[in-house]
Amino acid sequence: MPAVPIILSEWTDINPENVHRMLHNANDWGAIKKGTTQSYAEAIKEGHFKTKLTNEWKRMLAMDVSDVYYDKFLINGKNESQLSQFKGGDKVRLRISNGGASSYFWLSYAGGKMTVVANDGNDVEPVEVDRLIIGVSETYDVIVSIPSNDVSYEFLVTPEDRTNSASIFIGNGIRQLKSRMPKLKYFEGMKMMNGMMNMDGSMDDMGMEMSLQQMDMNAVMYPEITGSKEDKKSSKMKMEGEMDHSKHNMGLGDDLVTLNYAMLKAPQPTTLPADAPIRELRFELSGNMNRYVWSMDNKVLAETDKILIKKGENVRIVLYNGSMMRHPMHLHGHDFRVLNGQGEYAPLKNVLDIMPMETDTIEFNANTEGDWFFHCHILYHMMAGMNRVFSYEEQAPNPYLPDKEWAYKKLQRESNEFHFMAENDFASNGNDGMVMLGNTRWSIGAEWRLGYHDDHGYETEIHIGRYIGKNQWFMPFIGFDWRYRKLGHNEIEKNIFGQANTKDQRAVMSVGAEYTLPLLIIAQAEVFTDGNVRFQLMREDIPISQRLRMSFMVNTDKEYMGGFKYIVTRHLGLTTHYDSDMGLGVGIGLNY
Repeated sequence: MPAVPIILSEWTDINPENVHRMLHNANDWGAIKKGTTQSYAEAIKEGHFKTKLTNEWKRMLAMDVSDVYYDKFLINGKNESQLSQFKGGDKVRLRISNGGASSYFWLSYAGGKMTVVANDGNDVEPVEVDRLIIGVSETYDVIVSIPSNDVSYEFLVTPEDRTNSASIFIGNGIRQLKSRMPKLKYFEGMKMMNGMMNMDGSMDDMGMEMSLQQMDMNAVMYPEITGSKEDKKSSKMKMEGEMDHSKHNMGLGDDLVTLNYAMLKAPQPTTLPADAPIRELRFELSGNMNRYVWSMDNKVLAETDKILIKKGENVRIVLYNGSMMRHPMHLHGHDFRVLNGQGEYAPLKNVLDIMPMETDTIEFNANTEGDWFFHCHILYHMMAGMNRVFSYEEQAPNPYLPDKEWAYKKLQRESNEFHFMAENDFASNGNDGMVMLGNTRWSIGAEWRLGYHDDHGYETEIHIGRYIGKNQWFMPFIGFDWRYRKLGHNEIEKNIFGQANTKDQRAVMSVGAEYTLPLLIIAQAEVFTDGNVRFQLMREDIPISQRLRMSFMVNTDKEYMGGFKYIVTRHLGLTTHYDSDMGLGVGIGLNY
C-alpha cells in the first residue's frame, strides 16, 4: 500500500517571540482578527448578555479555543495541493504529523470513513472513524479509500478554532469537497464555562468521570452536533464540476464517529515488567489565562527541581487538567502506555492530549538513562513554564553535556522570561502612558500623566509587585510617586479622608496591594510615606464591541477618569477620555 507523509503546520506573519509577548500581555488583536472577541454588543445580539456578565463577574476573560491567530494553514507547506497519481479503488496510507506550534486540527475525508492504524509511530488495531482531532506533535496513520475514478476527494484539515482550513485532494478528476466545519458558538462555550467555574477560581467537575477525550465539553459549541442555521447553510457546498457526492453533512441527527483514546488498542501486549518497583507521581496541569501563566502543580519550571527516578522501575503518572485549555503532554525518550481500559493491550504513545477537567494515567518503564523533558507541546504553554525534567539517579556522565547544572538553569530561565509592554496616548489634553515588565510572578510597571501646562500637572508612578496565589488575583507592591502641579495661592488639595497636600511638588514612597475584583476591576490600596492613604478602582479593557474598549478610574484623592478606545490596528487606536485634572481630550493611542 502506498504511503504519503502529511505534515500539518500553520503560519503567522508575526514573529513568534512577539506572539508570546502579546499573549502574556492579554492583547486581543488575535481575537479581533478571528471575530471572536465576545464583546458586550455581540453578547446582546446573541441573547447572551447575562452569560457575558457572569463570565466577567467570575473574573474570566472571553472564551478561547486556540490562543493564536494564524494567517495560513498548510499541508506539506501548501494550503492546497493534489495527489493525482491515485485512481478509483486505491487505498492510501496517510502518515500524518502535526508539526504546528499551537494548533489542533480536525481531520476529515470526502471519500468516506478513515481507518486509523497507528498513533505516535505505534501500530493500533484498525478503527474506522468519520473524523479525529490531532494534537500538537501527535502523529496518526490513517488509510483512506478512493471510491471512484475521475474524482479527486478532499482530505480536509481544519484548525480547532475553525478560522480557515487546508486541503489535499486525493485522486484525479472532478473535485469532491468535504463540508466545512461551521463557526463555533462561543457564547454557548462561555455559558458552559460559567457553570464549571467557581468564584474562587477553581473548576467544578460536576461529578463527571472524564478521561481519554471521551467527553468533549466543547461540543456545546459545535453546530454540527447541536444544530444551527449557520450549519445548514454551510452544508450547501458548491463543487468544481456538476456533481456533489458528499453524504457527510455533519448536521443535527447524523451519527458522527469521532476518535477518542479509549478506542485505541495495541495489536500486541504492552505490559511493563511485573517484578519492577512502581513509582507513582501525580501532577495537576494548572493555568492562568489572564496573565498567560502555564504550570504544573502551580509551579513553572524555574521554580522546581528535576524529578528523580531510578532505572528499572515502572513510573506511573496521573495527570489532571485543572485548566480551561487542552494540553498535549509529551515525554522525551520513552513511549508510555495509556491506561485506557484495554488491559494488557493498552496503546503506546509519547504525546497525550488532555482536555479540560480530564484525569488520565500513563506509565512507562524507566529503561533509558538521561535527563528527559516532559512538557506541554503547545509552544507558548511550554515557553510559559509548563515543563518538568525526569532525571535518572546515579546515571553515567553525559559526555555531550559536561555542565548539566548550567544547562538546566538556562532551560529554567527560558521558561520564565520577562515580557515587555508599553502604551502611550497622545491626546489633546495631555500625554498618558505606561510601560511594564512582567514574568510568572513579578511585575515592574511605570505610568505617567503629563499635562501641557503647570495647572494640569505632571505625575509618574512606579510599582514593583509580586503576584500571590494560584489565580494571581492579589499583588502586594512597593512604589514611588512623584507629581508636580502648580496650585493657586492658598489652595489646598484634600482627599476624601481630609488629608491635605499643600506641596506643589510631591515625591513619596509607598507600600500597597492590588486585588482583582469581580468584573475584572482592579482595586488598589496604597499607603505613602507622608501618611496619606489612597484607594482606587480601575479597569482599562471593557469590550463594548469588537473593536471598542471602555476604561474608567476613580480614587479617594477625588481623581477620576473615563474613556474609550477604538482599535484600528495591532499598534494603533483612536482615543477619547475625560480626566478630572486635565479635562476632555481626544487623541491617538499607540501600544506595543
